[in-house]
Amino acid sequence: MTFPKPNSGWLVLLISVSLGIGVYLLDSLLLHVLRNSVFDQYQRWQPRTYQPMPVRIIDIDDASLARLGQWPWPRTRIAELVERLREAGAAAIAFDVIFSEPDRTSPAAILKIWQTNPELRRQMALLPDHDAVFADNLAKGNVILGHALKRKGKPPEPFAVPFRVVSLGPSPIPFLHAFNGSIAALPDLQAAAAGNGAISFIPDSDGIVRRIPLLLGMQDRAVPSLAVEALRVALGTRNIMVTTAEAEGAGLQAIRIGDLEVPTTAHGEIWLHYTKPVAKRYIPAWQVLAGKAPATALRDHIVFVGSSAQGLMDLRFSPLGGMIPGVETHAQALEQMLSNDHLLRPNWAPGLEMLGILSGGLLVGLIGLSAGAVLSASAAAVVLAVTGAGAWHAYSEYGLLLDPVTPGLTLIMIFILTSLHHHVTSERRQRWVKQAFSRYVSPNLVSHMVDNPGQLELGGTRRECSFIFTDLTGFTNLMEKLDPAATVALLNDYLDNMIRIAFKHEGTLDRIVGDAVAIMFSAPVEQADHRQRALNCALEMHRYAERHAAEANQKGIPFGTTRIGIHTGEVTVGNFGGSTIFDYRALGDPVNTAARLESVNKQLGTLVCLSEATLSGCPETVTRPVGRLVLKGKTQPLMVYQPLLAAEGSQAQPDTDYQAAYHLMLKNDPLALTAFQRLASQRADDPLVKLHLRRLQAGQSGDVIVFTEK
Repeated sequence: MTFPKPNSGWLVLLISVSLGIGVYLLDSLLLHVLRNSVFDQYQRWQPRTYQPMPVRIIDIDDASLARLGQWPWPRTRIAELVERLREAGAAAIAFDVIFSEPDRTSPAAILKIWQTNPELRRQMALLPDHDAVFADNLAKGNVILGHALKRKGKPPEPFAVPFRVVSLGPSPIPFLHAFNGSIAALPDLQAAAAGNGAISFIPDSDGIVRRIPLLLGMQDRAVPSLAVEALRVALGTRNIMVTTAEAEGAGLQAIRIGDLEVPTTAHGEIWLHYTKPVAKRYIPAWQVLAGKAPATALRDHIVFVGSSAQGLMDLRFSPLGGMIPGVETHAQALEQMLSNDHLLRPNWAPGLEMLGILSGGLLVGLIGLSAGAVLSASAAAVVLAVTGAGAWHAYSEYGLLLDPVTPGLTLIMIFILTSLHHHVTSERRQRWVKQAFSRYVSPNLVSHMVDNPGQLELGGTRRECSFIFTDLTGFTNLMEKLDPAATVALLNDYLDNMIRIAFKHEGTLDRIVGDAVAIMFSAPVEQADHRQRALNCALEMHRYAERHAAEANQKGIPFGTTRIGIHTGEVTVGNFGGSTIFDYRALGDPVNTAARLESVNKQLGTLVCLSEATLSGCPETVTRPVGRLVLKGKTQPLMVYQPLLAAEGSQAQPDTDYQAAYHLMLKNDPLALTAFQRLASQRADDPLVKLHLRRLQAGQSGDVIVFTEK
């Protein structure tokens, strides 16, 4: 037996750790999904605590649509809403709405549809255009319009740039999420507005918005998000300062608007730290238009105008579960910036995580290579627990997003590979001992003792088992005629194959006595189908013995036939003997009965006898009844059957003629004698037909047969 070389464990460890780091560096989509799921769970356990900030949402909700009519509303009504907000003292008004098309309710647009008299048309033509009214209102200041970025297309002409992005360091454009075009507001509206912010989100592959970009790239221009523009307008500044790292590929570090600096990812995003739903964040639009909105809720506040109405479909998936209006995502981002309550995944996080894989992997791997299963599993569990607890502590105390998933999975992989190597090494040695021992004891008994060492003690238990007894006829005479060495080789070949068949059906070798073999089933391991196993094993043994005898006879060796008895019953199985040696076997009357059934074949003229106790568990077996046998030393009859065998490739068929004759005999019908005489004339070599015919001719009736010899 060849065992692994001493240094093979170190090689496995190094490969495992290297593979773990490779998996981390690969950073597959699956790992992204798992990592984000853990970060989402962190937010569900500890969401951001809502702190009142000067941010409100003017909600075009279902109630507002029911009161004021379906969307889109006339631009005059939008202008009225802006005016009411301005009168209430709002610091900035940001629209999470795109006014990219002319108002279809303007008089000029209506005249194109209506067929009316010239006088009415003249009067309507004198009415002001709704978009012009809205533009005049926007020109009064503090209003930010939204635009949606597109991956394809061209920037709108003109595209208002009331902001100015100033870079402190290399250009941020290569690091920003890139877009080519935009769906923006009408040119006149853009020109009148104080700000122009992007309302676009970049959700993850599962549709959840976890990060919101503060700056985005549109061809060669950096454009701010709606939240950044709202903050810029509210602070009365034009510049948006961007800090980028000098190191190659480091990307953005922070964005400053006025005196407020916001740390960002390399791509100019912030991780959103969501709060649970807060009702006072929202004010229905109809209340503002009706003059019922509390003034204190709007004064000096930055307000976002958007919709929670389901019909307008501006809903986004949240890490906390469920959906929230898109406008709330902008509002929560601004709340984070104002409260300086950020979630951060620092640039050094990947390095720390790789260090955890390296150090933790070496520790787990070394223990996995050298220790037992319990200790190595416990050590791996401790390292995983420390990794998870450390990541959670970093989140809950410092708002840091450290990945416990990838290091955890790689540590599990390292543990599995090194433990598997340790197990394979131990298993090889154990298998060698087991294979050697199996030369002396049944393989299933060896496996049972290996798996259950605590059962290696004297004593037995009651259990129902099935038994096979076989015997080879005429072998004593054969030994007198052949050379002893040839006889032993012939017998060993016969026994080897008979026992091989028994082991194939997971039978346990009970004993070998000369040319006789005893096999038991359902011990030491219980087998629910032990009856069927025993019968299948016995029939395969019978076919082999017939074939083996035929081949030997063709060579001029008068090899005898094999008789088989099969029975099932409750016995005591266990270890018997003494402190010096154990003998695992079964004790009980069913063992003797199986042996008697093998022996009674000689008097019946059959080769295989099967008791009813065994047949009850073999519903598909085709048999014919032998009779109720009172075996030597017994007082109660035992119902016995003969299995019917079919030719190779075909199915056994019931012996209906025999069954009919047997049924007549069972009823003591006088016609039974005639039926068996007819069968005997047709089947000169059928031993059971001859047996019952002799009995009937001797004046016996019924199917009870008493044996006075073994």
